[in-house]
Amino acid sequence: MKRFNPWNFLADNAVVFIFLVISIAATPISGLSPVSIAQEIFTRIGRNCFLVFSLILPIMAGMGINFGMVLGAMAGQIGLIFAVDWNIVGVSGLVFASLIAVPIAALLGWAAGEILNRARGREMVTGYILGFFMDGFYQFVVLYLMGSVIPVHSLSITLSRGYGIRNTLNLDSVRQSLDRLLPLRLNLSSGILILPVANYLIIGVLCLFIIWFRRTKLGQDMRAVGQDQGVAHAAGIPVDRTRIVAIVISTVLASLGQLIFLQNMGNMATYNAHKQTGFFAAAAILVGGASVSKATIPNVFIGTVLLHLMYIVVPRAGTNLFGSAMIGEYFRDAFSYGVIALALVIHAWRKRANAELARSSLRGGTEKA
Repeated sequence: MKRFNPWNFLADNAVVFIFLVISIAATPISGLSPVSIAQEIFTRIGRNCFLVFSLILPIMAGMGINFGMVLGAMAGQIGLIFAVDWNIVGVSGLVFASLIAVPIAALLGWAAGEILNRARGREMVTGYILGFFMDGFYQFVVLYLMGSVIPVHSLSITLSRGYGIRNTLNLDSVRQSLDRLLPLRLNLSSGILILPVANYLIIGVLCLFIIWFRRTKLGQDMRAVGQDQGVAHAAGIPVDRTRIVAIVISTVLASLGQLIFLQNMGNMATYNAHKQTGFFAAAAILVGGASVSKATIPNVFIGTVLLHLMYIVVPRAGTNLFGSAMIGEYFRDAFSYGVIALALVIHAWRKRANAELARSSLRGGTEKA
């Protein structure tokens, strides 16, 4: 039985403890009631978890955090543009948008997987730069091709020149259609709590899919590839194809997650809504205790709760302490970026320490022989 080491436990969960301490300290200072905080947390779980789940499979396949998931977010936004243009309302509009988004996301995911296979060991930075590259292509399509080459019928969503999509798109036709599909209203003594049950059911189905997928032949292949590509190749596993499949599934899930996110928001910044998708999802899963080589379902939920709890209470605490909400916003951004840097530093440190330990044990074994 492996002996419990408190230092290793602290190193593994350092980010979790930091965010937990910050959130606990800021909550009473914020002055927000427990019911209002709980309402925000439950809403944000239903809104953001799907996006964070899209990162699990690439991590399992040894490709690190898929910052290229923004390609899927772009596909989801294109689907929403057509749903609004065709005035398909409610959940039907979301289904229609997903039918357009999923094939585009799958194609983009395949292309991204091919590129990342040629950048082994540098997948995260390559995916990040790939997101910037595809952002330019996305803006060219939405700003110039839609309405001129690609038919757009609604004048309310196009620019005054007759082509291109407006900077902000009103999503009234699908606004919170999923959130209101199966609402659960809880009348508490301290207030009313409304839970978006339909969102939770979809997230639950995704959790079951991930659990099932890990037990399939393809899931086992991904795990083997993530542990050691050389051994996996020697065992007859198609390493390149397995990595591409992981990115394709991640990109498709990101497109669906962006649809869930934007229908809750009720409007879409056409040219900016996707840009921070990968950053916030990565921050959430790392806050939950995941690393660039291991991520689990509990990491997603813990990270989403802790990250967004900080987003809720820290700006209000900054307002009450310093008389300016901007101070709280600065702290929030600093901690959000810092958590990614800290998690990557801890991962690199532990990887180097484990490699040194392995070399020491090997030298010890050689000397004994």
